[in-house]
Amino acid sequence: MLKLTYIEDGLHMERVVAPLDVLIAQRVLLALRTGQRLHIEPGQAAFLLRADTPGLAQLERSLRMEQSLDAVITPVDHAFVEVTVQGSWIAETVNAEEGIFVTALSDIAEFLIMKLWETTHSQVSFLA
Repeated sequence: MLKLTYIEDGLHMERVVAPLDVLIAQRVLLALRTGQRLHIEPGQAAFLLRADTPGLAQLERSLRMEQSLDAVITPVDHAFVEVTVQGSWIAETVNAEEGIFVTALSDIAEFLIMKLWETTHSQVSFLA
């Protein structure tokens, strides 16, 4: 499962071993025990990857072979593509701008997305 954490500073992505339903159940239990509000809804998240990142074509082939609608790659311009994934948004309120988005894809799709994200993120950080 991929976990995308949206915070004030930007987006952080990580791969999590726990199944989607277990992670959501743990978050609900934590919110109940700590008295926090919690909003969970199905949705989609999107993030950018560099279009010239090695391995992007492999991800596109993998998603095409799987006939997955849970992840879609769309060109943005000559430099970037947008990856859109289906999953669940977990936040304190309906209108929260910070929260966690979780999605479960095939192992290979998750591995490739994470690898591409790390490569793109390190390139952007290095250029900044």
